[in-house]
Amino acid sequence: MGKKKKYNRDSKVNSKPSKRTAMDAFSNVLARLGAGTSNLLESTDYPMTRLTQNFQLMNSLYRSHWIVRKVIDCIPEDMCKNWFTIKSQLKPEALKRLDTLQRTTRVQRDILEGLKWGRLYGGAGAVIIIDGHEDILDQKLDYDMIMPGSFKGMIVTDRWCGLTPGDEIIEDLGDPDFGLPEYYYWSTETGDNVRVHHSRVLRFIGRELPNWEKYAEQQWGASEVEVIFDELKKRDNTSWNIAQLVFLANLRVLKMADLGELLAIGDEQAQKDLYTTIEIQNQLMSNMGIYVMNNDDNFETHQYTFSGLNEIYESFMLDVSGAAEIPVTRLFGRSPAGFNATGESDMKNYYDLIEQKQESQLRPVLDKLVPIMFMSEFGAIPDDLDYEFNPIGSPSEDELSNIVDKKTNSIINVFNAGLISQKTSLKELRQMSESTGMFTNITDEDIANADDDTEPTGDMPIDNNLLGYNPTEDYTSEEVEENGCNFRENT
Repeated sequence: MGKKKKYNRDSKVNSKPSKRTAMDAFSNVLARLGAGTSNLLESTDYPMTRLTQNFQLMNSLYRSHWIVRKVIDCIPEDMCKNWFTIKSQLKPEALKRLDTLQRTTRVQRDILEGLKWGRLYGGAGAVIIIDGHEDILDQKLDYDMIMPGSFKGMIVTDRWCGLTPGDEIIEDLGDPDFGLPEYYYWSTETGDNVRVHHSRVLRFIGRELPNWEKYAEQQWGASEVEVIFDELKKRDNTSWNIAQLVFLANLRVLKMADLGELLAIGDEQAQKDLYTTIEIQNQLMSNMGIYVMNNDDNFETHQYTFSGLNEIYESFMLDVSGAAEIPVTRLFGRSPAGFNATGESDMKNYYDLIEQKQESQLRPVLDKLVPIMFMSEFGAIPDDLDYEFNPIGSPSEDELSNIVDKKTNSIINVFNAGLISQKTSLKELRQMSESTGMFTNITDEDIANADDDTEPTGDMPIDNNLLGYNPTEDYTSEEVEENGCNFRENT
């Protein structure tokens, strides 16, 4: 006979497990250390300030504070400094036309301005101006409606002074701006409020925010000032305190035996005479002066060196630099500190950051703008249209020499293999001049007169006349130096 299971008659299935609070943190109640204890660290709080919405503070800091201005301007200027290069099978003449269009419409300047205001205010925008589209700004931009020469540049404005996102959201999954406002309301200088389709607007934002905070900022980002503000206050207060301490670097103390009695008597005239005497002696005090005092009086000086303040001040500078994502050498113009320090690793990390921001912030802007410029200038968009950002850092002389040597040898090897002609080789060498500064004297006439044959001819021919060689003369092993070259003269 099997055993029967015994149950408590009051037992029931517990469908709702008991709730318990788990605190996975260090805590020592007796020592008042860790989470939940009464100590100074646990009193720390981080309130929600949303400093980005303080428009007047942003303006004041940008106008008067050199560190804030440099934090705002530095990264956008480096992002746009060397610009980009079109990668397409276009003739050099066509690329020059596009460069001219960018220059005349101030494209690079306006994009730089938009990036700056986006970092300062958390958001900015640029309305693309196309001649003849004044009455259809609320319609989606159609490339076929862009007439030759109709692109006139952009009008840049920030989130507070002219560009407000609408309530409608882009629902097209195939749109690169999916989830962002579909329309913007543009307040022009004439006082009009124009509804503009998002395809005609270039967005520039500051620091990215979580969804709820992004909605609180009307789909914009956070200002760079908000990120560095606390570190900036610590640095500024430290700087001003150090400046105040300079006035205490040399203190002069006069000890008077009867000063207490003189003040206790209450004779105002005697006190006034004392103050006048001390004031005059203080004014006349110098290396060439004397100080007269009673036999029982004493005069002392106390000097302070304030050692260690520089290390504290530099620590706050490092905090500001880290919050701004800009190296100290770039932000404050300081030379690298430390034994054998060159700052190369800091600048490499900084250049990597610039490249990342170019891809995440600048490329979406150019992806929208470059096709419009092509339609305006050429009436068509190349199938192979692409572009890449030029290197940010400038190479040293040795690095540039190695680059030129490697590229030149590669061109010579391909020419000697018969894969390209002499004319193509000269074109490649002249195109290299844009990045290296070499071979700038190769003219269109040189390229036109070059051989267009791709048959392998051995080594690339050298113009012997450049060396003073005369093919009508014979030369033997006797070397004669003439005109800076060594010839072998036939005897």
